[in-house]
Amino acid sequence: QVQLVESGGGLVQAGGSLRLSCAASGRTFSMYAMGWFRQAPGKEREFVAAMRWSDVQAYYTDSVKGRFTISRDNAKNTVYLQMNSLKPEDTAVYYCAAGPILGPLQSGRFAAYWGQGTQVTVSS
Repeated sequence: QVQLVESGGGLVQAGGSLRLSCAASGRTFSMYAMGWFRQAPGKEREFVAAMRWSDVQAYYTDSVKGRFTISRDNAKNTVYLQMNSLKPEDTAVYYCAAGPILGPLQSGRFAAYWGQGTQVTVSS
């Protein structure tokens, strides 16, 4: 079993920055992917960013490329999402996810385990 705990959400003005953290526990992650999804009110959950635990290649949805950066700290079993130049349309509940790699990370199929979510609100 894998446990994921997110933190770092909040309220920020447009153009500001936030960093989300996701602490993972419960097993080793060397063969896993970890990433972030988000769900805005009235919309479906969507893929935001992901990376394999074993290398540095990262994948992003087009709307956040150049503004968001996913990274990890292996020693802490923690994944981060640095969000810069935030826009009101980035407002959503952000979820951390992890799981075995089952094809392209952008497909989101790796997401077998989920965190509880953290609210990000960007005011205009």
